[in-house]
Amino acid sequence: MTKFSFLVCAGLIIAAPLVSLAQNPQQPIATVEGQPIYEQDLMSVAGPRLLDLHKQEYQLKRDALDSLIRRKVVEAEAKKKGLTVDELLKQEVDSKIAEPSDDEAKGYYWGVKSGTTLPFDQIKSQVKQLLKNSEIQQARERYADSLRDKTQVSILLQPPVVQMGYDAARVKGEADAPITIVEFADFQCPFCSRVQPLLKDVLGKYKGKVKLAYLDFPLSQIHQHAEMAAEASRCALTQGKYWEMHDAMLADQSKLDEVALVKTAAGLGMDQNSFAPCLKSGKYKAVVQQDLEAGSQAGVNATPTFFINGEFLSGAQSDADFTKIIDRQLSALGKTALAQASSR
Repeated sequence: MTKFSFLVCAGLIIAAPLVSLAQNPQQPIATVEGQPIYEQDLMSVAGPRLLDLHKQEYQLKRDALDSLIRRKVVEAEAKKKGLTVDELLKQEVDSKIAEPSDDEAKGYYWGVKSGTTLPFDQIKSQVKQLLKNSEIQQARERYADSLRDKTQVSILLQPPVVQMGYDAARVKGEADAPITIVEFADFQCPFCSRVQPLLKDVLGKYKGKVKLAYLDFPLSQIHQHAEMAAEASRCALTQGKYWEMHDAMLADQSKLDEVALVKTAAGLGMDQNSFAPCLKSGKYKAVVQQDLEAGSQAGVNATPTFFINGEFLSGAQSDADFTKIIDRQLSALGKTALAQASSR
């Protein structure tokens, strides 16, 4: 591997996002006429940029950590065999790398021809050495990773976390599930539609352990019906048909104008004397905007975006992306519970 606020609506409370920070959150970072300003307050001004910085910092640390772990497992293996690290790597890796052929060297040369004016025959030996060195480096990393797979390694470095509130009335799954996926999505976004089967599979796979909370993030600049669809979902919520309407709108995104939404609601058995006036009134426009603002403060700028117990995951992801985070978080929760039990 080579590189690598509080928002109040109809009695519900959605907490403003808070990035976990190194500084004690109970300690102010400034005071104005005796009034404290806390680091978490910065999120309301520079939330997305701060979150991006924390994510970049985490990735840099994670890359450096992976490099150090490789070094440690190789050092441990060398010590076990009574060799120096160089002796071990030469024996187990370098000696098994074949010399590049003339054709391989020539292919590389023509790929970077714009970077040199020297003819191939004049620098052939240097090109071959460059190719071999590159292959050795990659092979050494693969070897270190193979040793790591057989070594007990515990990663304690934690990614940045956003403490994201959600609306309990828009949650699918068991309320006491320890893992909460908060999804910011747009009913007209094709990627939000495509990810639904995956989310269904995740909830089934982790039944009782994972729940899904939906928050609106209509991208009105590019999706003209997204905001009305979000309002329609709130009108459906008042009739106890939220998830039915949610699923219907994402299943057929060509039917999101006002007339089509009223027809969809009727097909789902909703009271038209209540639903149609609710949608036309725009009474839920403000609360949809509250979801949008909460997402923006948390660094959301595209849909779908997920926070898995606060850990950021953006885009139409794969099952492996969700599984990796959820398994790690469940493992951490299990260790915490075990530690608490043993301390009693």
